[in-house]
Amino acid sequence: MFKQLNKINSPEDVKKLDFSELEELASDIREALLKKLSIHGGHFGPNFGMVEAIIALHYVFDSPEDKIVFDVSHQSYPHKILTGRKDAFIDEDKYDNVSGYTDFTESGHDFFRIGHTSTSVSLASGLAKARDLKNESYNVIAVIGDGSLSGGEALEGLDFAGEQKTNFIVLVNDNDMSIAENHGGLYKNLKALRESGGKCECNLFKSLGLDYKYVSNGNDIPSLVKAFKEVKDIDHPIVVHINTLKGKGYKPAEDNKEDWHWTMPFDIETGKPKFSFDGEDYGTLTADFLLKKMKADPTVTAIVAGVPTNIGFTKDKREEAGKQFIDVGIAEEHAIALASGIAKNGGKPVFATHSSFMQRTFDQLSQDLCINKSPATIIVNTASVFGLNDITHLGLYDIPLISNIPEMVYLAPTSKQEYFAMLDWSIGQTEHPVAIRVPCNGVISDSRKADTDYSSLNKFKTEIEGSEVAVIALGDFYQLGEEVIKQLKAELDIKATLINPRFITGIDKELLEELKANHKAVITLEDGIKDGGFGEKIAEFYSDSDMSVKVYGIKKAFYDRFKPAELLKENGLTKEQITEDIKKLLKGDQL
Repeated sequence: MFKQLNKINSPEDVKKLDFSELEELASDIREALLKKLSIHGGHFGPNFGMVEAIIALHYVFDSPEDKIVFDVSHQSYPHKILTGRKDAFIDEDKYDNVSGYTDFTESGHDFFRIGHTSTSVSLASGLAKARDLKNESYNVIAVIGDGSLSGGEALEGLDFAGEQKTNFIVLVNDNDMSIAENHGGLYKNLKALRESGGKCECNLFKSLGLDYKYVSNGNDIPSLVKAFKEVKDIDHPIVVHINTLKGKGYKPAEDNKEDWHWTMPFDIETGKPKFSFDGEDYGTLTADFLLKKMKADPTVTAIVAGVPTNIGFTKDKREEAGKQFIDVGIAEEHAIALASGIAKNGGKPVFATHSSFMQRTFDQLSQDLCINKSPATIIVNTASVFGLNDITHLGLYDIPLISNIPEMVYLAPTSKQEYFAMLDWSIGQTEHPVAIRVPCNGVISDSRKADTDYSSLNKFKTEIEGSEVAVIALGDFYQLGEEVIKQLKAELDIKATLINPRFITGIDKELLEELKANHKAVITLEDGIKDGGFGEKIAEFYSDSDMSVKVYGIKKAFYDRFKPAELLKENGLTKEQITEDIKKLLKGDQL
């Protein structure tokens, strides 16, 4: 089936091939990737664009002695294929044997688990520094895409590297794309470098003290091999800037680079998804809501950091929004500070990104936003067990991170109606920085009337009045709370109280005090890490009372490619497990 790939079990085998055989190997790799991704899904465009470059890297350099560090790992599939993991790409039964990102637990050819952007230059510079401290000699190569260059850490790493007088190679994969189009002034310089064949006088990399080499056809193996041989064992830092075609080798991906950055399973012949997703999604709904707001108020602004469809802003909707839509590129820290500045000057900014990426912004949330009480709105997506599940993309840590910043109001809607009521209120108010945790358990509508005003902070809402047991169910675990009280009624004939706290950033002391009168146990449910979370605030309130309290959430750990149902069960978060625990609490047993 594969003319050359069958011969490859390690990088040493790559070195045995001539250029024509290397081209055949590139075709084999694309064939394997096409089949796997059509069945399994994954990062398509970046990997297809980097096939030749990665083949050339392993042809010239001596991995793992020479250390290759991939930024964000979106282009690491061919690297995995060439470093002893090809079975995970050609054997359907083994597709899940490897991560979609580099992983040092998989192979000695990987040095880090990397899933966030703009990191490779800094990480690789650390490897190079340790090498020099130990008086060792080998090449260190940092691979980074043009989209990742806008991240502050990337520029910090390049700035550091430019001052070092030692071997350090930065391979810049320039396909003139981030996930969507690139944004930022530095991309004007990359364009000028491409158009001048790397010869224009203004050169970002040289200005930082780095030597520079340009390869106009980054998908031509002989050109790449020549360039890499020229920089191998170099005694100073250098950037090798290559121009590649994102999605190369599959026409639908070449023609529509944004949609093919990452893909669900698809039909190879047509390029169409194998599965259709009917019904509503919060991304599309949010974009439509914000566009209406923008038309009614020119100060309303949507801000994203390289992931515009995170809140449904497809290309047509970005064009419709015009200057009221801002993509800052991969620069989440800047996005928060920008939002603070817009809000301080009378604008109404809404910044949205994934919970995992929000982790980067703690300092900006604290220093730039909350200290200044700037009334910006922050939308936190995929913050859930039901969100992204790779170890580098977990959305389980946002509650302790965001909710404990003074002045922040962090809201947890339980339904479609409540989400948009909170979003509408947040955009209109001028007193607080507000973050909203978007539900991840589907777009749920119910008959409960959502409040329109959340200015009375930390006021919980009792949805069902009862006694004996109070279930405080946060955000998208509200529906789990409903199931628990139904179970209690069926098994113990107890009409339990169900509370929708709405606010993550504080507690309703008055309501909690009232529960002492006719309740023996309080249960808290939250979709995230328990340590430092919402439930612990409740437990602390009752710590000097006779109230039995059980906090439910996820044990603090780094989880990788988990199944949500299994993780919930491991953490006692099924209605059956919770009901059994409540039975024991009511008997006075210690859990």
